[in-house]
Amino acid sequence: MTQLKKLKKAVRARSRKTGESYAAARRQVLEARRRRALARGLVRPAPESVARASRPSAAPAAFPKAAPAAAAFAKSGMSEAAIVKKTGKGLDHWFPVLDAFGATEKGHKASARHLNAAHGVPGWHAQGITVAYERRHGLRALNQSCVGSFQVSVSKAVPAPVTEVADLIGSAPRRAAWLADVDPELARALEAAFKGGTPRSVSVRDATYARLRYPWDGKAVELRITGKKGGGSTVVADNTSLPDVSLVEDRRSRWRAALEALRSHLQR
Repeated sequence: MTQLKKLKKAVRARSRKTGESYAAARRQVLEARRRRALARGLVRPAPESVARASRPSAAPAAFPKAAPAAAAFAKSGMSEAAIVKKTGKGLDHWFPVLDAFGATEKGHKASARHLNAAHGVPGWHAQGITVAYERRHGLRALNQSCVGSFQVSVSKAVPAPVTEVADLIGSAPRRAAWLADVDPELARALEAAFKGGTPRSVSVRDATYARLRYPWDGKAVELRITGKKGGGSTVVADNTSLPDVSLVEDRRSRWRAALEALRSHLQR
C-alpha cells in the first residue's frame, strides 16, 4: 500500500470515528504523525516562528473569498492571470468544480486528473489549481506534498552548456574543487553518491538535458540541468521527502550557496 493510500485510510477511519470533516481529520492525523516522529527523534522540531507560520488554522476559511484564493494560487507557482489565459476561467470557476468533484476526499492526483480529463485543463495548470485549492482549504501547507512530507526546489542560471555543467558535477577532480566551497554536509552527501556499492552518475540525455538523483540523509535529491535558448543552462536542485517544515529553509539556504558556488566555478 502506498503512503498516500495509507494516509487516506487513516484519515477516513478517524473521520468516521470522530465525526470530523475529512480536512479536519487529515490535519489531526498529520499532526499525530509529526509528534510521533519528533518523539522518536526522526525529525527536528521547527523553530517556534516557523512552526506558528506552518500551523493550519482551526477551521478552513469559507469559500469563496476572491483575494485569499488568489493569494493561495500565487503560492502554487502561477498567477491567476496565467490560468485565465490558458483556460478562459479563474479560480472562482475552478474551485467550485473541485468542490463538486469532492476533491478534499478524493485527493490530489484524482482531482488534478479530473480537471485535465473532464474539463480539458492542461496537466501543469491542473496541478497548480489543485495545489491552490488544497492550500485554500487547509489541506496543504506551503512546500508540503500531497502525502504530508515537504519539498523545496532551488534553481540557478549558469553560463555554460548542459554537458559542461554535467562534467563539473560528474568529474571527481572538478567536483572536488567546486565542493570545497560549499556546505560540508551537502558536499559529503553528493560525493557519496558517486561511491559505494551502487555509485551514481550524471545521466546526460542530450545537449539539452541531464540529471542526477541520489539520497541525502535518507531524503531524495534530484539535480536537473536544462539548456536555455541562446546559451547557458539552468540547474535545479529538487529536495523531496523532507519530514519537517524546518528542513525546507535549511535545504534552501544550503543549495542557494552551493549553486552560486557552482556558477562561480563555471565562470573561471
